[in-house]
Amino acid sequence: MKSPSSIIKTVRLTEKSSRQSEISSKYVFEVAVHANKTEIRKAVELFFGKRVVGVNTLNQSGKQRRSRTAAAGRTVAWKKAIVTLAQGETIEIA
Repeated sequence: MKSPSSIIKTVRLTEKSSRQSEISSKYVFEVAVHANKTEIRKAVELFFGKRVVGVNTLNQSGKQRRSRTAAAGRTVAWKKAIVTLAQGETIEIA
């Protein structure tokens, strides 16, 4: 198995993800593109020591950037994981 630090890259802090974490114990992570749901579940359980109930994933495609200049290109594509913890459990995000 891959190490948890190679699977979980960062925590995505947005207004929507903050609201989800307060209301329904759902946390949003940026994860490795090739990680599957079981690897993400095990990584969160090992890294944070919390019980995971469900994992939803989606691939965010890179957006087009500056189409009229020589610096045209795309932003980086990444994978998002929405992890649902057991009722009553929280993760302290500083």
